[in-house]
Amino acid sequence: MIDFVGKRQWFFLISGILVVIGILSLVISQIQLGAPLRLGIDFTGGTAMTLDFTPQVEQHQLRQELANLEHPEAVIQKSGDDFLIRLREMSIQERGALIEALETSLSSNITVRDQDTVSPLVATDTARNALIAVIIAAVAMMFYIVWAFRRMPSPFRWGTCAIIALIHDVFIILGIFSILGWLAGVEIDALFITGLLAVVGYSINNTVVIFDRIRENVSRHISPDFAVTVNSSIVETLGRSLNTSLTTLFVILALFLFGGATLHYFVLVLLLGIIIGTYSSVCIAGQLLVVWEKKEWRSLLPFAKRTA
Repeated sequence: MIDFVGKRQWFFLISGILVVIGILSLVISQIQLGAPLRLGIDFTGGTAMTLDFTPQVEQHQLRQELANLEHPEAVIQKSGDDFLIRLREMSIQERGALIEALETSLSSNITVRDQDTVSPLVATDTARNALIAVIIAAVAMMFYIVWAFRRMPSPFRWGTCAIIALIHDVFIILGIFSILGWLAGVEIDALFITGLLAVVGYSINNTVVIFDRIRENVSRHISPDFAVTVNSSIVETLGRSLNTSLTTLFVILALFLFGGATLHYFVLVLLLGIIIGTYSSVCIAGQLLVVWEKKEWRSLLPFAKRTA
């Protein structure tokens, strides 16, 4: 039997390092960019277009031509044979003139596969609503878990541990996208929030499955040691957790590799979320229950000596 609970200090150490790196990245991004994440047009306002060039052009050529056409702010991302371009807010006439100018300067026919414009006012509302949605989802899930485990001693403890594991997942994903933002120019949009909410639901579902088995084993009195009960419950549900995660990952990975540019980072959120959510459900949430039950708060620190 794998001793997941006995190795909890290692898991806490790994998670602590990842969360600290994420927080540092968010702070650095706030200083450099004025925001913890590089925001897309859904949050700042602007125009986005997905363009296909025939014959193909190089990304540096496109960037240079856009700068020559007075669009130095343009963010360009290549996906397959297409280019996803984000610019300041433009009218239909301005977009048409820009396409014609690019066709002339690059000697290439351009097909506009997708285009969208978001005003700054709508972008502000989107950012506010996205934050509210994440907060409401987390609070609602906590109350659900407290209600679901109301017959257990201290049901609030179960809900709190699940939410801490969930916050752990969100912080790591935000940190990764913050790093991608100032290293690779990756922007977040409304689909990023959609993916984050999906990850929240997935992670909580995995955690509740393990918590439910812990509740069953506590009722069956399989061991007087709560740590043994939790570890047995994690091992018993490990196959189910990994099988569910792997089958989902195969589908998400296919979408990531072969999906369009507009879905690329939405799928990346799901991909990271499934991996991190499975890890936190198996290696963090139950272990937090043990720490709280035994009041071994020192075990949250790396290599601290646990009480007997």
